[in-house]
Amino acid sequence: MSTLTTGAGHPVITAWSAVSSYGIGSSAFADGLRERRATVTELGPEHGVTPDGYGCVVPSFSVREVLGKKGTRSMDRVTGLAVTTVGALLDDGERNRAVGTGEGAAFALGTTTGSAQSMMDFTRESLTGDQPFFVDPARFPNTVMNCAAGQSAIWYQLKGPNATIAGGRTAGLYALNYSRRLLSSGRARTVLCGAAEEFSQARSWLERRSADDPDEGTGTTAPLGEGCAMLLVEPYDPDDPGQPVLAELLAVELGVVLDGDTRPTLVSCLRSALRRAGVDPAQVVAVARSGAPGREGRGESDAVLEVFAAVNPTDLTPTSLIGDTGAAAAAFQTAALLSYAADRPELAAGRIGVITSVDRTGTVGCALLGLR
Repeated sequence: MSTLTTGAGHPVITAWSAVSSYGIGSSAFADGLRERRATVTELGPEHGVTPDGYGCVVPSFSVREVLGKKGTRSMDRVTGLAVTTVGALLDDGERNRAVGTGEGAAFALGTTTGSAQSMMDFTRESLTGDQPFFVDPARFPNTVMNCAAGQSAIWYQLKGPNATIAGGRTAGLYALNYSRRLLSSGRARTVLCGAAEEFSQARSWLERRSADDPDEGTGTTAPLGEGCAMLLVEPYDPDDPGQPVLAELLAVELGVVLDGDTRPTLVSCLRSALRRAGVDPAQVVAVARSGAPGREGRGESDAVLEVFAAVNPTDLTPTSLIGDTGAAAAAFQTAALLSYAADRPELAAGRIGVITSVDRTGTVGCALLGLR
């Protein structure tokens, strides 16, 4: 397990943005959550043949239309989502670009596998071409897991450490934990931290085939979603009155399930995070779960109920609205907490927001945010 507790120089979140099935930008995401607007839609032919024909996709998203033609000819969808989200965050205020780019500006992106669609397309092309080597070399970078992070750094001059962290639904928490380690060790001045996941034909079939039970696959739970959410994380500076602190990163706790039951492991993570951060459960105002399907999701719900039953915090789980966003889930959960705090400062200011995450691979985790 890995934990950060409060203290001098602890990280804070100073800005965020998202590209989701609500559209591009933090305002679109916050408005959609505020309205409790579901985004599931029938998919068009551009998304290929999927198990059920429905999903929560970014509306009318075209990489070349959003980012322009230069440098995007071979850019795949997940890379386009990440690059677009970083741009939206950096453009949302002069300070964001000033502190979030250049020397010392790190980038940490959570993922599942990068782009499963790109991997499969490239492999198929090598098998169906006249010769195995008759493939488009410009598309090969898309098959590498860190393509989205590398392209983001190139586009926006992020010259600090650049990392891609695979972890399924917990990837956003792993990226957040990695970000605080970069800051605490002095290896970065600021970190753009987030996670991305694309909707694709390949991913939809992989998710369906990977379900423990066909009835717990994408067809009877939340439809698959996509998008990217990014946070600007930096050390707290008490001498900078202009630092727009949205939340303090009080703790990140990660664990591994060894017996298939996520509940006790997540309960242990939650209680450890609360204890080491010096936080009482009564201080928790809201919880955002990953909303994973199947037994993992049931274990997650049971763990949250066991630890916070006496508190009855607001449930901000966004899965029913924006779909199962896979690796991007924890980043979207963080965005949901920040949106809630901005909308309801009289309830949230000075209180604690909790993020929980579980994945069928056995990883679980939680994070505590001190809301402002």
